[in-house]
Amino acid sequence: MTLEEALKILDIPPYVTKGEIKKRYKELAAKYHPDRSDESSKMATINEAYRLIMEYIENFRYSFDSNEIKKQIPSMAHNEKFKV
Repeated sequence: MTLEEALKILDIPPYVTKGEIKKRYKELAAKYHPDRSDESSKMATINEAYRLIMEYIENFRYSFDSNEIKKQIPSMAHNEKFKV
């Protein structure tokens, strides 16, 4: 499974927090849990997708480039521009 496939399986948007990923996983896990659904293979796929995404997050290399910081935290660019 590729990371792109995992994101599609969990229906994860391009910009998301770790907490939002966990919340989405829990929603799907509750819906497709073998005790509640006959689709146990779906739960295995959801688990694998979540594992892959979390592994990516844990090994992600962060960029502390000033342009990237301003893109991710627009208020910092605003504060810098207006010396707040």
